[in-house]
Amino acid sequence: MNIPAKFAERSLLLTFRSPLRGVAKFGFVQILKQNRRFRVSFPKKMEAVMGSELGVVRPATDAHAEEAIEAIKAGKVIAVPTDTLYGFACDACSSEAVNRIYEIKGRKHTSPLAICVGDVLDIQRFAVTDHLPDGLLGSLLPGPVTVVLRRGELSIIEKSLNPGLDSIGVRVPDCDFIRVIAHGSETALALTSANLSGQPSSVCIKDFENLWEHCAYVYDGGVLPSGRAGSTVVDLSRLGKYKILRPGSAMEETVAILERHSLMPEAAAA
Repeated sequence: MNIPAKFAERSLLLTFRSPLRGVAKFGFVQILKQNRRFRVSFPKKMEAVMGSELGVVRPATDAHAEEAIEAIKAGKVIAVPTDTLYGFACDACSSEAVNRIYEIKGRKHTSPLAICVGDVLDIQRFAVTDHLPDGLLGSLLPGPVTVVLRRGELSIIEKSLNPGLDSIGVRVPDCDFIRVIAHGSETALALTSANLSGQPSSVCIKDFENLWEHCAYVYDGGVLPSGRAGSTVVDLSRLGKYKILRPGSAMEETVAILERHSLMPEAAAA
C-alpha cells in the first residue's frame, strides 16, 4: 500500500465541505481513483435522465452529486451504488428519514442500520477508534468492509439511530459517488441494501424497480461486479480482538489484514 499517497488523499478529502458545482473541478475525485484495491466503475455514457412512472433515475456521475447532496440535506431517501450492492441512503441524523428507510424495506426497527462516511478519518466522529492499532482502518478501508465499533459518549450520531445499541457499523465504500455525497452532506449516511427485507440484494437498479417510487432519486451505476454477498462485517469493538459477523465479499483479505495488525479472533461462545 502506498502510505504517502493514502495520507495525501485523506488530507484533500478532509478539506471538502462545500456544495459541489461539478465534482471534477475540486480535484479530489481524481485522487480517490488512485491506489484502489476494490472499485466499481460507472458507465461513462448514460442518458442524463430516464423517465419512469415509478421514479426519477439518473446516472451516478459527478454532474448529479450536488443534487443527491441536497436531497440528503432535505431529509429524503436516495438509492445509490456502492462497491458491493445498491443501497438506500439518507441522513443518519434525521429520525424521520431513517424511519422512511425502514418503511420502504418493510424492515423491523430492531434490525440496526450501518452508516457510511466519506473518509476513514471521519469514523472517529461517530465511533471509538483509539483502541485500534495504527493503520488498521486505513488498511481495511475504503473497501467492501463494515467495521462494528462502540459509539462512545462523544459520538455525534443521533441516539434515535439503532436505539439501545452501544455499537455502530461503519462503511467507507470504495466508490467515488457515494463518498462525495457523504462529504457534501456533512453528516453520516444511514445505509442499507436496496431491497425489501428478506429479499435478494440488488446489483442493478432493475432488481429493486418496484421500490423506485419511494426514493427521491435512483442513481444508476450499472451492474455491480461483486455479486450479492455484500460487505464483510467485522466487530472491532474489543481491544486486540476481531469477530467476523458476516463473511461477505472480502473475508479472506480482511482476516489477513486483521492478523497482520496482531488482532486475534474472538473465541466462540461455549
